Amino acid sequence: MAPSPSKPIALGSIAARGRAFRQVLLRLTLVYMRNRKRISYAVYVTLFLALVHRIRNTIADHKGAQAREAEKRAAKAKTTAISDDGEAEGKQKKVALNREFFRSLGHLLRIVVPGWKTRETQFLVSHSFFLVMRTLISLKVAAMDGAIVKALIKGNGREFLKRIMWWMIIAVPATFTNSMLAYHQSELSLRYRIRLTEYIHEKYLSKLTFYGISALDDRIKNADQLIAVDVTKFSNHLAELYSNLAKPVLDMTIYTISLSRAVGGEGVVFMALLVQLSANLMRALTPPFGKYVADEAKLEGEFRFQHTRLIDHSEEIALYAGHEAEKDTLDKGYFTLIKHINFILQRRFYHGFMEDYVVKYIWGALGLVLCSMPVFVKLPGQVISSMGDRTESFVTNRRMLLGASDAFGRLMFSYKEVMELAGYTSRVSSLLQVMDDIQAGKFSKKLVSSSDTEANAAVLKGRGEVFTSKDIKFTDVPIISPNGDVLVPALSFSLSQGDHLLVVGPNGCGKSSLFRILGGLWPVYGGTVHKPPFHEIFYIPQRPYLSSGTLRQQIIYPDSPSTMQAKHVTDDDLRDILRILSLEHLLDVYPDAWNAEAEWKDVLSGGLQQRIAMARLFYHRPRYAILDECTSSVTLDTEKVMYDTAKDLGITLMTVSHRRSLWKYHTHILQFDGQGHYVFSKLDADRRMKLEDEKEELELQLRGVPEIERRIRELTGAE
Repeated sequence: MAPSPSKPIALGSIAARGRAFRQVLLRLTLVYMRNRKRISYAVYVTLFLALVHRIRNTIADHKGAQAREAEKRAAKAKTTAISDDGEAEGKQKKVALNREFFRSLGHLLRIVVPGWKTRETQFLVSHSFFLVMRTLISLKVAAMDGAIVKALIKGNGREFLKRIMWWMIIAVPATFTNSMLAYHQSELSLRYRIRLTEYIHEKYLSKLTFYGISALDDRIKNADQLIAVDVTKFSNHLAELYSNLAKPVLDMTIYTISLSRAVGGEGVVFMALLVQLSANLMRALTPPFGKYVADEAKLEGEFRFQHTRLIDHSEEIALYAGHEAEKDTLDKGYFTLIKHINFILQRRFYHGFMEDYVVKYIWGALGLVLCSMPVFVKLPGQVISSMGDRTESFVTNRRMLLGASDAFGRLMFSYKEVMELAGYTSRVSSLLQVMDDIQAGKFSKKLVSSSDTEANAAVLKGRGEVFTSKDIKFTDVPIISPNGDVLVPALSFSLSQGDHLLVVGPNGCGKSSLFRILGGLWPVYGGTVHKPPFHEIFYIPQRPYLSSGTLRQQIIYPDSPSTMQAKHVTDDDLRDILRILSLEHLLDVYPDAWNAEAEWKDVLSGGLQQRIAMARLFYHRPRYAILDECTSSVTLDTEKVMYDTAKDLGITLMTVSHRRSLWKYHTHILQFDGQGHYVFSKLDADRRMKLEDEKEELELQLRGVPEIERRIRELTGAE
């Protein structure tokens, strides 16, 4: 069969179209090559405007979210404010790169870098200078690498050695710059920690905040770990983050500009788009390492707290033979921590494999293709006359590309570091927030009350009024137990200076709670309290606290030796106090006794410790003294000396004790019955002693009644 005449015509038409398409493509290429600079500038301007637009939208969204969050908080303030009922006020903070993280980080940054004229700012400026220097030196080293390879390709030994010498010379400022960067990072970390620790100590040890965290609030269980460990890790991560973010951004910017001049801006833009797409994918697949770190820090703190509790209560646990039970508790906390750490290690393994493959190999292959463009494609203005020039161009470009790729890789890897920083930021910010709430009188405590929890919670939400006065007066003040029980709905009594008060009642009736209110440790949940200022009330517990320090410091605690001198008190005056309490022999036991240091709680017996505590009272001479079973380990003669001397010094005594020997030292009695009722009256010690003796005699007779009745029944049966 003869071929169709239309087939050659169709093939010729297709060939013609192909030639026309190639001509059009060639013309467009020529037009592009002639206007390449203008097009590159247009691309850069477009990218810059897109970036500005995105930043503006992000700021607008952030402000809008803040406004909505503020409205939401205001709407929920009446129902979900932090209160003493212990209910959860909103969800736990989510550790993520959200506006809460940036708000908390901004607050912490204002603490660690409080101003422009501070030492921290000077270190940041100096650190930034060396970051720029290291990048510029890296560019110079990249160019020198290309020149060295070029000399090697040409076989020019003299030029090669000359380049090697210059390479060794430039290594001096390069290594100095690296050392300075490491020094600045360490110094910044240390200064951040100093600033933050001083700030936390100021808040933690003022207004009895440390007591509120441990006794009145349940949100912070391990403040010691937060202050000693998490603050340090936060400071280290913050100092590292500046270098790990600023250096890659600077490198990427300078390397990209230099690289775009050599291989073309459109190639760099194209590669940047591919890198951005892969980076977004990696970010989407990145686990929440910030939350993992926060959870790990929390488990570490709980495990450490369990060991601390074991040390604090070692004697009680030993007497109960509770070592097996405590071992189970410690093992449970430890294995929970180890399980979580293993989980983090597994997630980091898979994520690290993905990051290394993408950053080192996929991006590396794209970089090699980009660096090869000047070798295979002649760009406008490029003059390559020899193989050495091509090699030099390739080596230099590849070195800059590796630098840019490494910078972007470090930027991607820093995302994990930012997430870890977010975890520590959340922990430290939570501590600061709880301290602010406690200083504002807001507490969050879970109630384990044995009665109506809701009714008690309503009482705990209330606040009474406190006035400074010379005398003590309670008007309709509720007395609350630590677990939330309302022990006395409304306590009212008044006490003038010189009226010594004895407080009695069964355990858990409200005696300690009353004195916590007087001492300013607990808030007043209702009614009105008139009381002297804090420094005019001195408290002596049954087990006195003996601080670290010298014998002198045990007596003058919490004063310092300089404060003692300011009060014009000498060591001879302290010796007189010790002589009154028969403690003068302590000065003979230790050489240079006043400056002798020891673990006084282990060296002194319980009775000696109580006498040391009474010596403190005589030294300070407050207006009022709260004595909580503080003579339980001393003899009656020593007890008499303590009380007589205190009264002679003009100290008004308020004593909690069941010892009958103390009745004669008090003029009033406040007696609780443990059922919410109380009696406040004057105390006639002699009459009360007679009534108590008569009561004991009748009780003794009553105990004999069953025996008498049994004997009567025996005698009746015998008849």
